[in-house]
Amino acid sequence: MSSPRQGNLFGGQEPGGPIGNEQPPAYRPDLDDVRARLHKLLAKARSADKLPPDTLLVYRAIIPHMTGWLPEDEGAQLRLQFDSELERLEKAA
Repeated sequence: MSSPRQGNLFGGQEPGGPIGNEQPPAYRPDLDDVRARLHKLLAKARSADKLPPDTLLVYRAIIPHMTGWLPEDEGAQLRLQFDSELERLEKAA
């Protein structure tokens, strides 16, 4: 039990108070950064004759996630472009 003269180590908040119930802010990426990264990956895929199978797996995993941050039409267009390139590269592997 603390003395009335002694301050609370946690800034006056009791356990389970407002600090304990706050949600962290939702992550929102910079869409210009997302676009730049996607276009860089797409250029790499387009310029490649072959990519290692593990790189293809990574692309298959991250591209849908990254394009999901973009407006729906823009994301769908980029996914379509990636799908075409990845199919070509998978056949070459």
